Amino acid sequence: MWAKGMMQIDGAECRYWIKHFDEPSEEYGIDGGRISKLEIRKDGVCTLNYDRVWDIMPQDEITQKALEAIKKEWNLGGKSHENKLQRNR
Repeated sequence: MWAKGMMQIDGAECRYWIKHFDEPSEEYGIDGGRISKLEIRKDGVCTLNYDRVWDIMPQDEITQKALEAIKKEWNLGGKSHENKLQRNR
Protein backbone atom coordinates (compact mmCIF):
# COMPACT_ATOMS: atom_id res chain seq x y z
CA MET A 1 0.00 0.00 0.00
CA TRP A 2 1.04 3.59 -0.58
CA ALA A 3 0.76 6.50 1.83
CA LYS A 4 1.93 10.09 1.79
CA GLY A 5 2.12 12.92 4.23
CA MET A 6 3.79 16.12 5.36
CA MET A 7 5.40 17.21 8.62
CA GLN A 8 7.12 20.34 9.88
CA ILE A 9 10.47 19.77 11.60
CA ASP A 10 12.47 22.71 12.93
CA GLY A 11 10.70 25.03 10.48
CA ALA A 12 11.31 22.87 7.40
CA GLU A 13 8.52 21.24 5.41
CA CYS A 14 9.14 17.52 4.90
CA ARG A 15 6.90 15.66 2.47
CA TYR A 16 7.09 11.88 2.27
CA TRP A 17 5.83 8.99 0.19
CA ILE A 18 5.84 5.44 1.59
CA LYS A 19 5.16 2.02 0.17
CA HIS A 20 4.60 -0.40 3.03
CA PHE A 21 3.79 -4.03 3.60
CA ASP A 22 1.10 -5.32 5.97
CA GLU A 23 3.79 -7.41 7.68
CA PRO A 24 7.50 -6.75 8.28
CA SER A 25 10.01 -7.85 5.62
CA GLU A 26 13.50 -8.80 6.77
CA GLU A 27 14.62 -8.78 3.12
CA TYR A 28 13.14 -5.51 1.81
CA GLY A 29 11.95 -3.40 4.75
CA ILE A 30 13.88 -0.59 6.41
CA ASP A 31 15.48 -2.21 9.48
CA GLY A 32 13.49 -5.37 8.67
CA GLY A 33 10.20 -3.51 9.04
CA ARG A 34 7.15 -2.72 6.91
CA ILE A 35 8.51 0.20 4.83
CA SER A 36 9.80 -1.04 1.46
CA LYS A 37 10.01 2.33 -0.31
CA LEU A 38 10.37 5.82 1.12
CA GLU A 39 11.14 9.23 -0.31
CA ILE A 40 11.49 12.36 1.81
CA ARG A 41 11.67 15.83 0.27
CA LYS A 42 12.72 18.72 2.49
CA ASP A 43 11.58 22.06 1.12
CA GLY A 44 11.10 20.38 -2.28
CA VAL A 45 14.55 18.74 -2.49
CA CYS A 46 14.93 14.95 -2.22
CA THR A 47 17.00 14.31 0.92
CA LEU A 48 16.29 10.58 1.36
CA ASN A 49 15.34 7.72 -0.94
CA TYR A 50 14.91 4.06 -0.05
CA ASP A 51 13.74 1.57 -2.68
CA ARG A 52 14.36 -1.78 -0.97
CA VAL A 53 17.95 -0.54 -0.53
CA TRP A 54 19.35 2.89 0.33
CA ASP A 55 19.69 5.04 -2.79
CA ILE A 56 20.07 8.29 -0.83
CA MET A 57 20.83 8.09 2.88
CA PRO A 58 19.41 10.88 5.08
CA GLN A 59 21.26 14.02 3.98
CA ASP A 60 20.87 16.12 7.13
CA GLU A 61 19.63 16.17 10.73
CA ILE A 62 16.10 17.30 9.81
CA THR A 63 15.70 14.41 7.36
CA GLN A 64 17.02 12.00 10.00
CA LYS A 65 14.40 13.29 12.46
CA ALA A 66 11.69 12.84 9.81
CA LEU A 67 12.90 9.29 9.14
CA GLU A 68 12.76 8.40 12.84
CA ALA A 69 9.22 9.81 13.15
CA ILE A 70 8.08 7.91 10.06
CA LYS A 71 9.65 4.67 11.28
CA LYS A 72 7.85 5.00 14.61
CA GLU A 73 4.51 5.30 12.85
CA TRP A 74 4.92 2.98 9.84
CA ASN A 75 7.70 0.48 10.55
CA LEU A 76 6.31 -1.23 13.66
CA GLY A 77 6.95 -4.92 13.75
CA GLY A 78 10.49 -4.69 12.43
CA LYS A 79 13.77 -5.26 14.26
CA SER A 80 13.73 -1.84 15.90
CA HIS A 81 10.27 -2.46 17.38
CA GLU A 82 11.25 -5.93 18.60
CA ASN A 83 14.42 -4.54 20.19
CA LYS A 84 12.40 -1.87 22.02
CA LEU A 85 9.99 -4.51 23.30
CA GLN A 86 12.86 -6.68 24.55
CA ARG A 87 14.53 -3.74 26.34
CA ASN A 88 11.25 -2.87 28.11
CA ARG A 89 10.88 -6.35 29.60
